Amino acid sequence: MSDARLWLERIRALPIAGEIRIMNVCGGHERSISMAGLRTALPPAIRLIPGPGCPVCICPEEDIYQAIQLGLRGDAIVASFGDMLRVPVNVGRQAVRSLEQAKAAGADIRPIASPIEARMIAEAADGKPVVLFAVGFETTMAPIAALMAEGLPDNLYILCSGRLTWPAVKLLLDSEECMLDALVAPGHVATVMGPEEWAFVAEDYRLPVAIAGFTSASLLQAIHSALVQWREGAPRLDNCYPEVVRPLGNPKARDFLDRCFEVSAGNWRGIGPIAESAYVLKPEFAAHDARRHFSDYNAADRSHAGEMPAGCDCARVVLGKIQPADCRIYGQPCTPRTPVGPCMVSDEGACRIWWAAGVRKDTAAA
Repeated sequence: MSDARLWLERIRALPIAGEIRIMNVCGGHERSISMAGLRTALPPAIRLIPGPGCPVCICPEEDIYQAIQLGLRGDAIVASFGDMLRVPVNVGRQAVRSLEQAKAAGADIRPIASPIEARMIAEAADGKPVVLFAVGFETTMAPIAALMAEGLPDNLYILCSGRLTWPAVKLLLDSEECMLDALVAPGHVATVMGPEEWAFVAEDYRLPVAIAGFTSASLLQAIHSALVQWREGAPRLDNCYPEVVRPLGNPKARDFLDRCFEVSAGNWRGIGPIAESAYVLKPEFAAHDARRHFSDYNAADRSHAGEMPAGCDCARVVLGKIQPADCRIYGQPCTPRTPVGPCMVSDEGACRIWWAAGVRKDTAAA
């Protein structure tokens, strides 16, 4: 018997009275859950809710607009992780609405898979400014910090849109609308930052919390742990990914983050500012701060700046308030081929994941 089937049978053997709502924070977890069909395999009383684990989905709209303008106006070569190229901003239909469209219009936009590629682009650019549009959570920002700590070429600048994961969960738990019973915490974030970062869920909010990996077995083990904690009324932090997640996380990665970034309040698209949630370059890296070096193209009167597109419910999806298929424009007109909202763009966006898993409005679970 496989480990996944064993954990599934243990879950099915638990007596569960009423519905229990478990949020899985990580976009990678949501992809594993959806592609493995775990929702349909679990008892119907268990409701798994996608959470705020997609950095592309919450990247400030005004930062994307800034990156687009840097490219269009020829101020710099813009290097960005692939998912960011298709995220639309709030401008008129005749205007350039994404980095992908800016590239098609002649801007020098370079999709990259690793921060080291931005250094290589800068070294080959003959002194022309190169801007690394740095979007991501802790697991992405750590290698960017390592790149910075090693020393950047004079012509390489950072447009920093990095975010921390736990403050969004805290915001959600503090909300009067929060209806969660337990949390499955992100394994990769805990690998970098340490499992201790998620202890506040059990200690301050008295909710079960378990850290999971990305296999069906690890996810089911974490769900089983959350259910047992919930039934016993004894919430705690349980690390169900011990082969990767170690106490205090990755000391070297955390040191790079501490050396290069300060933490401040930061805007989350469609949600607003969240305290202690944004990575900001430390003063000693001011010479490489794109916001200091280049003009701010965000005019104060730009219509709907910072917002989600009209009709888009991505912010409510990110906060677990509705299911992806309950968005007003899910599937029509918003699809992966023609994304309106950012949750339909990224491989970690819940809407994109559900669509890829075959979920349509007429087949979505209640």
